[in-house]
Amino acid sequence: MSESPVLPTPLHAIDLEPLGDWQRTGYAGDLRLAQAGQKVTLLGWVQRRRDLGSLLFIDLRDRAGVCQVVFNRENDEQMHERALHLRSEYVIGVEGEVVKRAPDTVNPNLASGEVEVIARRLAVFNDARTPPFLLDSEVPIAEETRLKYRYIDLRREAMQRNLRLRHNVAAAIRRYFDKHGFLEVETPFMTRSTPEGARDYLVPSRVQPGSFYALPQSPQLFKQILMIGGCDRYFQIVRCFRDEDLRADRQPEFTQIDVEMTFPTMETIFQLIEGMLVEAFAAAGFPLQTPFPRMSWEEAMARYGSDKPDLRLPAMVDVREAFSAADLEQLRLRSDLPLLAIRIPQVGALSRRERDELRPLLEGRPVKLFEDFARIQKNFPEAGAKITALTSCGPEDLIALVGAPLEESGAENAEQAKPLTRLQLLSHGGALRLALGQKFAERHKLLDPQDFRFLWVTSFPMFEWDEEERRWAAAHHPFTSPLDEDLQRLESDPGAVKAKAYDVVLNGTELGSGSIRIHQREVQAKIFQMLGMSEEEATQRFGFFLEALQYGTPPHGGIALGLDRMVMILAGQTTIREVIPFPKTSRAVDLMVDAPTPVSPRQLRDLGIRLKE
Repeated sequence: MSESPVLPTPLHAIDLEPLGDWQRTGYAGDLRLAQAGQKVTLLGWVQRRRDLGSLLFIDLRDRAGVCQVVFNRENDEQMHERALHLRSEYVIGVEGEVVKRAPDTVNPNLASGEVEVIARRLAVFNDARTPPFLLDSEVPIAEETRLKYRYIDLRREAMQRNLRLRHNVAAAIRRYFDKHGFLEVETPFMTRSTPEGARDYLVPSRVQPGSFYALPQSPQLFKQILMIGGCDRYFQIVRCFRDEDLRADRQPEFTQIDVEMTFPTMETIFQLIEGMLVEAFAAAGFPLQTPFPRMSWEEAMARYGSDKPDLRLPAMVDVREAFSAADLEQLRLRSDLPLLAIRIPQVGALSRRERDELRPLLEGRPVKLFEDFARIQKNFPEAGAKITALTSCGPEDLIALVGAPLEESGAENAEQAKPLTRLQLLSHGGALRLALGQKFAERHKLLDPQDFRFLWVTSFPMFEWDEEERRWAAAHHPFTSPLDEDLQRLESDPGAVKAKAYDVVLNGTELGSGSIRIHQREVQAKIFQMLGMSEEEATQRFGFFLEALQYGTPPHGGIALGLDRMVMILAGQTTIREVIPFPKTSRAVDLMVDAPTPVSPRQLRDLGIRLKE
């Protein structure tokens, strides 16, 4: 039954009360049949009201859920009259008795649906304007509206559930690390700018005009300093800040689980973090199997075209051997690069319209996509049979081939004229594999969000070439140690040097990234030199750290995992904004408090800052 019309009584005529002696005895959503006959005091919000004449039903909501409260005119006419003035989101208190509902009135949709509370006393602590959206509505709410009125959005059951999930996961993580001898140590939010990767958020200093602090992109140097300082085992659930383009799994401020320890091997860290993830996922009700599989970066790129592969879809297969050189020439494909077969299970035959819908997936990609495998089988029967065998393809599976087209003359610009590399082809193939999987996921029950496929990716390249800067850049960060056997190749062949770096990946999301660190000053100075830093620049930016390395630094290493991303996956969400209490929009704006905003000229003068017109 819909909510009855609101009586035209002015809000100021309602007798609002102070909290006084009202003390909650429990939460409305926790009431169960075992509590029938008990006297309770409930405090919360009005979810909805149903007026049946002499009986008035109020759904009272608190953080645990909803319980039905009954106001009976025959029991107390004056209280019933006051209850008629209640509207959605009024803040009230109710004293009454828990009673068992009649069998035909049980609400199976409520955890408390077998009982109700017969009201004996009512207090109205605050009224409320009509909210901009209904909290229990099934109608989608615009995200901009939800973020602007976040204080109302947070009352919704889904958001309350996400907040509880986040708390439970974080609490399990803290218990786990405490049990394993780790100390939780806070590190500074205001530090020096050492730009690597994303841009820093800068904080001007009033007492040091012209100088700036930076908000930390991670506590990287501080946790290494803690190892030098004898902390031995450190962890922190810490806020980090990065000024970068935002997307579904990125926010300008985010939370990471930061871990560091002395004298570790990679095996030590893998076992430690797998145990932590088992505890964290158990807190959300999901058991995990360990150990997680492992794969080198090179294998991940060859099989999945990504360093964060989603294992819920089959790997790509290079089927170039199935075709002769003449066949590849007829298909207008290069024979020196892989021909990738992508298999998406149980898709069935595609209609003409579905094939047309795949064309936008190729926009901006310098590769060729053959999605009609039946035509390949007809025109190249031997190759079709080999591909079927190589991919273990079933009759209802979609097979798409991705290859590098023969270079054509008449490229519009120098960028288009550059030949496609093997790594670029693999990356494009990996992106198309995911796009095809996501396109058919809902219809064919692919990519189950509760099918948790973890993977350790190891042996990352130490360096990557920065074409714009014409220098080598750190693929991970400049404090990552190279493999011992590659130390001699730092200068002679830097592109072949592998790092003691590792990522833990879950369902196509990089959940955490870490490395064994450099603990010797000479090696760290050599890495800075390899990255194009002069000795003077390295001393200016990292002098304190280079000096600290000279005072008996133990071998150490660690990892940082994204708490927001972990909770997002556990909650079955597709954006971390759903599991962060007060997130920013994709334009890094907080719609609720209207930030960022200009500041007064006086504040700028105090900081010695002048804005350009």
